[in-house]
Amino acid sequence: MDYYGFYTGKIFDAYKFLGCRLTGNKAVFTVFAPAAQKVGLIGEFNGWTETPMEKIYNGQFWQITLDNMKDGMLYKYRIYKNDGSCTDHCDPYGYGMELRPQSASVVRDLNSYTFHDEKWMKKRTDCKNSPLNIYEMHLGSWKMNKNDENGWYTYAETADLLIPYLKEYGYNYVEVLPVSEHPSDDSWGYQGTGYFSPTSRYGTVNDLKYFIDQCHLNDIGVILDFVPVHFAVDNYALADFDGTQLYEYPNSDVSVSSWGSKNFNHSRGEVQSFLQSNANYWLAEYHFDGLRMDAINNIIYWQGDPQRGINVNATEFLKNMNRYIKETYPTVILAAEDSSAYAGVTKKTEEGGLGFDYKWDMGWMNDTLEYFRTDPLYRGRDYHKLTFSMQYYYDEHFLLPFSHDEVVHGKATIIQKMFGEYDGKFPQARALYLYMMTHPGKKLNFMGTELAMFREWDEKRELDWDILKYPLHDAFHHYIQSLNKLYLEHPSLSALDFDRSGFQWLDCHQEEKAIYAFMRSDGKEKTAAVFNFSGEDIEDYELPVGEGHELKLLIASDMDCYGGETSYKKGQSWKIKNGKAVLKMPAFSGKLLDLK
Repeated sequence: MDYYGFYTGKIFDAYKFLGCRLTGNKAVFTVFAPAAQKVGLIGEFNGWTETPMEKIYNGQFWQITLDNMKDGMLYKYRIYKNDGSCTDHCDPYGYGMELRPQSASVVRDLNSYTFHDEKWMKKRTDCKNSPLNIYEMHLGSWKMNKNDENGWYTYAETADLLIPYLKEYGYNYVEVLPVSEHPSDDSWGYQGTGYFSPTSRYGTVNDLKYFIDQCHLNDIGVILDFVPVHFAVDNYALADFDGTQLYEYPNSDVSVSSWGSKNFNHSRGEVQSFLQSNANYWLAEYHFDGLRMDAINNIIYWQGDPQRGINVNATEFLKNMNRYIKETYPTVILAAEDSSAYAGVTKKTEEGGLGFDYKWDMGWMNDTLEYFRTDPLYRGRDYHKLTFSMQYYYDEHFLLPFSHDEVVHGKATIIQKMFGEYDGKFPQARALYLYMMTHPGKKLNFMGTELAMFREWDEKRELDWDILKYPLHDAFHHYIQSLNKLYLEHPSLSALDFDRSGFQWLDCHQEEKAIYAFMRSDGKEKTAAVFNFSGEDIEDYELPVGEGHELKLLIASDMDCYGGETSYKKGQSWKIKNGKAVLKMPAFSGKLLDLK
């Protein structure tokens, strides 16, 4: 290992030296514990009695080599503080961990799985000029396994169930909530203890590799939710690791996050090397296709508060990590979950930006959902909540998210947020999703939204699959299938997402009628999207499309086959006269039209 690079936050392969490296039946254990008085290795191979480790290099690293080792063995480090007390810790760089509430690390062979995804890896792109339709999911609660005491399927079993579903629904990427080991199911993986350990809830290292490999063989990319901001407080993990604040800030004013977890000290080179080696580990060893980085606002600003100022060292860490990743894996997707107004999140690092490919458009999400919560009588007043996004849209490369955060903690699910009673929510939700899929920007939806679930997500329960027996829900899920596939099939909806020539307002001053219309283009194909978000039917709306002969219907949210009340003819089209087409726009409806 490059020790100087480790200390100065310049390396990305620390996991190849630190942790437990198994070769044949020999294992080398190495741990960084600079303030430890002494360190012992305990495990099932020595009856959990202490085997002393030796200092190496400058005395801040401890190492031991053991024979007769094999994959699956349990171990911990017994770390003695200067006052003589000791704590048994899991391995910060360990490749596996026990299932909670147990906390030992597990010896794992990283080289025992052979990937078969060469074709995918060669053709993979960052989707800047192509469709990116992400299905965000929590692996443990998508479907529950009746034969498992916790209700979990393994990574491998999930792959076999999930992949046909994703293909049927028209999702070309899946994003999984954090899979690093974590002690509390309720944290969903956002407060980790084993950063290099795929959670044992769903199986082993090879099970996870199989999951990703199978997705790739079916042309589905896999994005990992990555948490570089904070970690769990459990004393067997990173907190006070060697008797000092090795991974967290020493100052209590900034060491504890708003979630009660410990904040990583991004100013420390050893921590930078730990986190960026972790990011590289998931990409190199598991072939993940992207990292969605959580709570970037809390890296940019001290404690996530702009009034406390920019955390310069932390932002430099982000730039350095993202620069390396994009240079090493140009086709990997880096997405920032960032609610701040910080400029340049998706600008290249050499241009002074943070180097992400995409930024979650939290402003679009909040404005849009607030608009649809509003009584239609007042949508004229709030009309420009939906036009505002295009005023700032080209400042960054945006991804439009309806994520897990929007369907929990009393916020209500997406369909439940729609104004009105049960029956009246469906036409609005269908129109909303047509608006989302035609608006510039890549797409992300959390599992269950495609079923129009009214119950908030609960990590202890599977999705409400039985609601598909109700006609409105059954029709809705077929609508989402059709809409997603249209998005994948029509390049006008994605190829020029970040080029001003890819979008044109056709009508954005209909405050009294809540009508919106715009054109999408890829330079060849042109598609027009028109919406009536008011509660009143509009009989003769003149859509100003300019050139062209006719508009051919691709999909309408009010189609009777999707639970609407309008019957359309197969191949329905409208002639264009004097640059306009006259359409009937029922209340709470949208149309996507191909311009010929």
